[in-house]
This record gives sequence, structure tokens and C-alpha cells, in this order.
Amino acid sequence: MDLKIDGHAVIVTGASRGLGAAIAQALVSDGAYVLAAARSVDPLDALAAEHPGKIVPVACDMRDRDRVAELVGSCVAEFGRVDAIVNNAGIAPAGRLVDTDLEILEETLAVNLMAPAALSKAAARYWIEEARPGSVVNISSTSGLKGKALLAGYSASKGAMVRMTEALSNEWARHQIRVNVVAPGAFETEAQAAVLQNPVALEARLRKIPARRMAHAEEIGPLVAYLVSPLSSFVTGSCFVIDGGEVARL
Repeated sequence: MDLKIDGHAVIVTGASRGLGAAIAQALVSDGAYVLAAARSVDPLDALAAEHPGKIVPVACDMRDRDRVAELVGSCVAEFGRVDAIVNNAGIAPAGRLVDTDLEILEETLAVNLMAPAALSKAAARYWIEEARPGSVVNISSTSGLKGKALLAGYSASKGAMVRMTEALSNEWARHQIRVNVVAPGAFETEAQAAVLQNPVALEARLRKIPARRMAHAEEIGPLVAYLVSPLSSFVTGSCFVIDGGEVARL
């Protein structure tokens, strides 16, 4: 299927590994250019080397809101335009809240909620000023739909991302700016390394998933590419769950 994003420019945060890297590669395979942002520069450079001229790596600490907002200008400077952003970067420190320093909770909210807000705001301003349509795709989590023990900060931030998506979709629809959110479940990425390397833990985890497997990272790419594309021009304010049926079972 031709998604009609050939030549489009997309900003993807947290693109150095896992879902972010898979999303960037999917967009490039459909003809888009990607400004790939993350703190880890070496993996970004390796990703860009695989797609010379199509992926431009940019070092960015998501805790620095001003630097995050500057990604829009960087994308325009590199590709002459911004058509969409994918807010994928996130952190998930685990632990009991009673034993957790509140500074860690604040950092989690800064990376998982405030950084997406800053980038979305900057992108929306650009689209409104340029009278261009735009698409925001927020990567939340099933932990944002159902709060999970030992992940209070992560669940709170990802849940807030879902509500922010709904609010901004209502604010910006009149400007042809769409805002949607994807809620992934268990994927075979570095974030799940501890589970994947422990047969007992893995078996217990898979029993909770009706599909009885974790998803492969590349399975999220086509969904995000569709939400970025003009083929989804009437899709906004929606939450797309990709979790093998886990949340539906709860």
C-alpha cells in the first residue's frame, strides 16, 4: 500500500533502539525522511549509516525542554519541512513508590510527558504558522491504560499522555493537525531483557497475553506509518492498542 509519505519529514524521539528505531526504519521504508533524536549517539549514528541521507541523527536529552523544542527547527533545516512527530522516548524506573525518591518521579514525568508536550507545542506552532497539516503520534503503553504495580510514575506519565492526546486532538483538529496515541504491550526489546532472559519469568509473562507471545519491534512500524500518513486524515484523538489482546482480557 502506498501511504503517500514519500518525501515527508518526521521527527522520531527515542530512536536509538527498540521501538523508536523500528519506527524510524518503517518510515524510511515508506519513503519518508527521519530526524532521529536520542541521548545515545552511537546507536543513532549506526542507524543513520544504514539509511544514508534518509535518517539524520540528533543528540537530545529529553529532560531539556528547550532542546526538545528545537528539534522542529533542526528538522526544517535538514529537510525543509516537518510533516509529523513521533513522541516515543521514555523511561520506566521500577520500584515501590514508598521507597522511591520523588525526584525520580519528576524525571519520569519530564521525559515521558513534558518532553512530548514541548515537542508537540513547537510542531503545532510551526504547522499553524505555515498553514500546513501535521500529525502527532504519541507512544504510550498499556501501563498507561491499566496502572501497574512498581511502575507508578511510568503508569501515571503514560496515562497522562493518553489524556493529553485527546485534549490536543480537540484543540488542533481545526488546524488539520491530528493527534493519536499508540499503547504497546510487551515487545521483544531491550526494555524486556530481564524477562526474556529468564525462562520462568517469560513463561509467566506470556500466560497473561492471549496471543501467547511478545510482539516483534517491527510490528509497531506499519501502524505508526499509517497514522503519520494522509491516508489517516480523518483519524484523530484515537488510542490504538497493540498488545496481543492483553488489555482486552483484563
